[in-house]
Amino acid sequence: MDSGNLAWAVTATALVLFMTPGVAFFYGGLVKAKSVVSMMMMSFGALGLVSVLWILYGFNMSTVTDVMQFSGNPFSDFGMGSVGDNSLVGATYGATFAIITVALISGAIADRAKFGAWMIFAGVWATVVYFPVAAWVWGGGWIMQLGTTFGFSTEVIDYAGGTAVHINAGAAALALALVLGKRIGFQKGITKPHNVPLVMLGAAILWFGWFGFNAGAQGTAGLLGAEDSSVGLIIINTLGATAAAIIGWLVVEKLKDGKATSVGAASGAVAGLVAITPACANLTPGWALLLGVLTGAVCALAIELKWKLGYDDSLDVVGIHLVGGLIGTIYLGFFATETGLFVGGNYEQLVVQVIAALGVLVYSFVVAWIIGFAIEKTMGFRIKNEDELAGVDSTVHGEEGYSLAEQS
Repeated sequence: MDSGNLAWAVTATALVLFMTPGVAFFYGGLVKAKSVVSMMMMSFGALGLVSVLWILYGFNMSTVTDVMQFSGNPFSDFGMGSVGDNSLVGATYGATFAIITVALISGAIADRAKFGAWMIFAGVWATVVYFPVAAWVWGGGWIMQLGTTFGFSTEVIDYAGGTAVHINAGAAALALALVLGKRIGFQKGITKPHNVPLVMLGAAILWFGWFGFNAGAQGTAGLLGAEDSSVGLIIINTLGATAAAIIGWLVVEKLKDGKATSVGAASGAVAGLVAITPACANLTPGWALLLGVLTGAVCALAIELKWKLGYDDSLDVVGIHLVGGLIGTIYLGFFATETGLFVGGNYEQLVVQVIAALGVLVYSFVVAWIIGFAIEKTMGFRIKNEDELAGVDSTVHGEEGYSLAEQS
């Protein structure tokens, strides 16, 4: 890897790492004031734990040598003592993806989860779900080679994590929301964001970091070059789809509720970022704009499903990440450059995209539900009702997000 690629790889790694504090700000602003510490701690807890697990064995598990392998051998190079310097940069970049994927799940269980139980879930889920799924999608596993298995002329497209990150996290979030049950007083308007500027700051950090998330692989894989690099396409699509999703969300919000809100704009941006993640290198900018506006509109409607179906996904991880990830992944089956059904390809791209998306969704949901249920029935995952009413920050962490001076 030359010095330019190396510099960009390190920069992209830092950008993606910064996204996890962005999630903490985004989620933290959405909850009530007496839950903000708990909410942000879940992201920082994931950052600490998953980093350690990735270095010890997660990186080893994220590549396979045979399409039928579940994952790599976790003990093949325990602690990464034999990985060369250049490979360590790429390995660190991969760690940041694992971290944020776990952190995203936490939004579904805001206001009612024990921190210790969350940390156990995060460690187990990362080990048995994220690390193997990363191997399936990017490390030579069954999803990466699905087209070859079927004898197709194309393979699954998931450039930066529509399946491995967003569908994966969204399905696990739905499972945990079902395991922990509804918050006390669950109904529309149960809580309003306590700090809208914090939400906007978190969304801005996420958008900023996402350029490393999507374009970073070009450097970490050593592919940046004047002739064959697609980094320009990736960054324009990351900008365009996200901007279009804001518009799509706000139009629906205005029609549905009569007002276009700043939280809606922030949520639309995140939805657009989610959808363009798998597709950033395989759509022309015009199709990326269409993807963005469709995703913003659909996700603005999808967040209402929890009220109709009765699952308490506190911060709409399902409506934004699961739904947005599905849209972005399956959209490629229709509009991927040269291989999509509607742009010169045939049905093959659509088939592999749908199978990959559903495979990860089902696996993540089932395993997350089993892990969450086991924790709930043993040490307990949900805090007591009286502690929820008192505020999870003070009862779980002994802290308050805001210490306001008493007025005389």
